Amino acid sequence: MASSGPLIAATLGATSVGALAIAFWRNAIAAVVMAGPVVVRNPRHFGRVTGAEFRWSLAAAAALALHFACFITSLQLTSVAAATALVCLQSAWIAVFQLFRGVRHPWPVLVGLGIAFGGVVTITGFDMGASPEALLGDLLAVAGGALAGIYTLAGGKARQSMGTGVYTTLCYGMCAAIVGGLALFAGVPLAGFDAAGWLGIIAITVCAQLVGHTAFNHLLATMSPLLVSMIILLEIPGAALLAAAFLGETLPAGTYAGLALILVGLAVVVLGQRRVRSVRNSGEAAGAQGPDADRLADLGTD
Repeated sequence: MASSGPLIAATLGATSVGALAIAFWRNAIAAVVMAGPVVVRNPRHFGRVTGAEFRWSLAAAAALALHFACFITSLQLTSVAAATALVCLQSAWIAVFQLFRGVRHPWPVLVGLGIAFGGVVTITGFDMGASPEALLGDLLAVAGGALAGIYTLAGGKARQSMGTGVYTTLCYGMCAAIVGGLALFAGVPLAGFDAAGWLGIIAITVCAQLVGHTAFNHLLATMSPLLVSMIILLEIPGAALLAAAFLGETLPAGTYAGLALILVGLAVVVLGQRRVRSVRNSGEAAGAQGPDADRLADLGTD
């Protein structure tokens, strides 16, 4: 996943491939690849998808399509390191969305959210002084992170009863259809690229979509959406190092400070959530009843 930002930035910078074209092809190709094993084993799996499963998959696909539109465009406007860190805020957004749904988070989670969003302010503050384009890129990356949080939550609901192959085929296929419609509306070409452009699309599809997104979608069946999204934290330092090594990207010291704040803040969030889950599981094992059991349930995650 750490290679996603640098690969996309390199493809956008060196070829005629646009942001929506990358989003379209990585999902369209991945949908076909993921559909193959399902069709070979038992194509009737697709006919067994329930209305609720389809709706959750569609919600995830729509959020994913808008996420890609925001994130990939942000890579054209701001640094790879900043865009990657800001979009990885999806785990913080998941915690925020849970707050609005009435989930009571412990103080470490709230502190972690404050630290992470302090990193956002730091990065955007430096980019505001650098250029309006960089600031716009930062804001698009933040929006992309929020949309990724919605995508993860909706996918977690769908994956409660759907296999990885069926879910990813539906989600990626519908995402490609939505992005294709956006490209058609915006007049963005989806073909006619040179060999370097297609090579970039294939590399992004294999590394970021088939290996990255599909692996996380598989984990959603056994792990909470928040914990799955926290694994993506490894993408922040990885993308920064790759961008520095292969794209020659250098950042102001203040931006690195913002990246560090985001990384630390999100780590605090996941540690707080793990503590809550451990307490809840202990309470369930002990047969907690009454008000104490209700309190532990309220602290849980989806």
